[in-house]
Amino acid sequence: MKECLVVIPTYNEIENIEAIIRKVLSLPALFDILIVDDGSPDGTARRVKELQQEFAADGFAHRLHLMERSGKLGLGTAYIAGFRWALGEGYQYVCEMDADFSHNPDDLVRLYDACARGGNDVAIGSRYITGVNVVNWPIGRVLMSYFAGVYVRFITGMSVMDPTAGFICYSKTVLTAILQNNIRFVGYAFQIEMKFLSWKYGFRMTEVPIIFTDRTKGISKMSTGIFKEAVFGVLQMKIGSFFRHYIPPGKEPKPVVVTPETTEALS
Repeated sequence: MKECLVVIPTYNEIENIEAIIRKVLSLPALFDILIVDDGSPDGTARRVKELQQEFAADGFAHRLHLMERSGKLGLGTAYIAGFRWALGEGYQYVCEMDADFSHNPDDLVRLYDACARGGNDVAIGSRYITGVNVVNWPIGRVLMSYFAGVYVRFITGMSVMDPTAGFICYSKTVLTAILQNNIRFVGYAFQIEMKFLSWKYGFRMTEVPIIFTDRTKGISKMSTGIFKEAVFGVLQMKIGSFFRHYIPPGKEPKPVVVTPETTEALS
C-alpha cells in the first residue's frame, strides 16, 4: 500500500528543484514525490529526469515521479492533475507544497501525523493559527494575506485561520469527494475552494502551526489578478453553496425498495 504522495507544481524552478527533491526524499520513506511541471523553459523537468536516472541506480526511482504538461495551465489544474494521479496510484494521503522552500519540508511529517495518527481528514500548515508566522514578506503582503483570511471567514462561515494556505495534507477520502466536483478556480482562490468543499462535506480539519519563509531563489508567481480571483471567487462559492447538497461518497441515502410487505406496513 502506498502511503503519502507530495505533489509539487513547478514552473521555472530550476534553482530550487533538486534541493527540494533531495530534502523531501531524505524524510521517512513513506513520502513519495510527484513533480507537475508546466513546460518550464528553464529546464526544470529535464533536471527531474536526470534525478530519476540517478535514483534508479540507487534502487528507489519509484519514489520520484514527473508529470509534464504542455504549458502554464495554472496552479489549481496542476494540483487537480496530481491529486487524480495519486488516487489512481492508490495513495492513502496526498500533501501539496511549494517548490521554493517557503514551506519547510520537515513539516510534512507533522501534517501527515495530524491526519494519519491524529484522526483528521485535512491538515493545514497554518501561518496564522498562533499569530503571524511569516518571514521575509513585506508588510503590505502580510496584511493582504491576513485580511484575506478574515474576509474568507466572514463570507463563508469557516473557522479556518489560514484559508489561503498552500501547504496541506489530504486523506484520499477527502480528495475522492472533492474531485467529483468541477473545481472552478486555478489561482489563489483554488486553495480556498478546496478548504471550503472539505468543510461543506463535513470532513475533520485541523491547522498545524508552521513558519512560512518567502522564497530566496526564483521568482514569485503571485499577481493582482490571482488575488482578485480570490476576492470574487469567495462570493461565488458561498452563493453557489445555497443551491446544492454536499454528500460524501459512500454516505448517499439508500434507495427505498417498495415491496408488497413494505406497502402493507405503511398502510
